[in-house]
Amino acid sequence: MDAFTSQFDSRNRWNYDTLKNFRQISPVVQNHLKQVYFSLCCAVIAAAVGAYFHVLWNIGGFLTTVGCVGSMIWLLSTSPHEEQKRVSLLMLSSLFEGASIGPLIDMAIQIDPSLIFSALVATSLVFACFSGAALVAKRREYLYLGGLVSSGLSVLLWLHFASSIFGGSIALFKFELYFGLLVFAGYIIVDTQEIVEKAHFGDLDYVKHALTLFTDLAAIFVRILIIMMKNSGERTEKKKKRRD
Repeated sequence: MDAFTSQFDSRNRWNYDTLKNFRQISPVVQNHLKQVYFSLCCAVIAAAVGAYFHVLWNIGGFLTTVGCVGSMIWLLSTSPHEEQKRVSLLMLSSLFEGASIGPLIDMAIQIDPSLIFSALVATSLVFACFSGAALVAKRREYLYLGGLVSSGLSVLLWLHFASSIFGGSIALFKFELYFGLLVFAGYIIVDTQEIVEKAHFGDLDYVKHALTLFTDLAAIFVRILIIMMKNSGERTEKKKKRRD
């Protein structure tokens, strides 16, 4: 909230010039952010193609997950000077990620095809709001959240590990779902500000930065889609009970 209210002038009116300033973000960093977000859009399109391939040929699963992780590791271990290769690896990892999410999307299509579009719109709004808040806020203002979201992620990992061994309840599943959504929304803010700070210090690796934001975006999309599918299923069950 402070990130937006700080943009008002002494009369509490929106100052558009201040918004365009992006809190003293230099033109070099602004151009870098344009490259990052453009690459991110291309990665999302590649993921959509991967999901479509799964719907057509049922290719999503363990192998595509391994391929996604492997291509990400390959990308991160490749020299930044090999720009075309790294962009290709980003698109490949996004394609594999989309195929890995494909079974969930296929399930959503069977329940209600409109859920996919709704989840995509909701994910875009969440990303735009939180990433925009990080850009408009003062530099390094939200970097302190890095420790909190990292702790939240470790809690999620331990809960998932415990539930896989001892079994989980519906209440625990709901907690993991909504808490995970909150954690990755926080990661969008932290990662966006980290990208800005790294760019100010000369790290203009837009491919790696786009990959970072893509992983956040994919995690949020999956959780929002599951929530919508769950709510849709509950509404359907209630309608059936009323008819009976």
